[in-house]
Amino acid sequence: MSLVLKKRFLSNRGLSAVALALAGATLAGCAPLIVGGAVVGGGLVATDRRTTGIQLEDEGIEFRAAARVRELATLGRVNITSYNRTVLITGEVPGAAEKLAVEQAVAKVENVRAVLNELGVGPNSPLGSRTTDAFIGSKVKATLIDAKDVQANAYKVVVERGIVYLMGRVTAREATRGTELARSVSGVEKVVRAFEEISEQELANIGRGTTPAPAPAPVSTATPAASAPTGPVSAPAPQLAPMPAPSPGVTK
Repeated sequence: MSLVLKKRFLSNRGLSAVALALAGATLAGCAPLIVGGAVVGGGLVATDRRTTGIQLEDEGIEFRAAARVRELATLGRVNITSYNRTVLITGEVPGAAEKLAVEQAVAKVENVRAVLNELGVGPNSPLGSRTTDAFIGSKVKATLIDAKDVQANAYKVVVERGIVYLMGRVTAREATRGTELARSVSGVEKVVRAFEEISEQELANIGRGTTPAPAPAPVSTATPAASAPTGPVSAPAPQLAPMPAPSPGVTK
């Protein structure tokens, strides 16, 4: 499902409706696994900083990762989000063993370059919490759209338990600004950045339609909603895939 929020129609009532729609789509059914998919279609393909091929590959990774996790018959709630072949795993599982098993299963999926395992250990978050997360996500996206100095489609937003995860291929300036905007949204407990940093020249090349170079594996950082963000860090990409990425830093 593709959701495009337009500035001129945004209102608190509209955001509430969006949040409830997202929550309904997320919570429907009894399957233990919820897959978060990359948006491919319409105008978003043209403005996405991934190639069309990578966007389709990310969808395939999410599908294959979902199948691998289902094979584990793991209880809990597992969300899979792939961006540029880096997979973010969120949700909840009963114990540390299940958390590790899910990560290992996802890391073995073909073409996965890195894994960021942000699964919580414990009971599934309640319905009310997930509805709130959907509402927060819609507000973060709307805030990015409203900002005049960033390209909203450069950011992929995932929200779990009040924590906002930001993914995307962005410059250092965009990473800092996007984090500031996400932190400004009420209800955000913390912002975790899983960006792939690119230079201003690389961004200009993307704008001209130049094929982007292979991106480095992201090293994510976390910032609480009330503190200043730390600078994004990038690391050289491995030559062989898949490989697990370092766990995101967590700042209380």
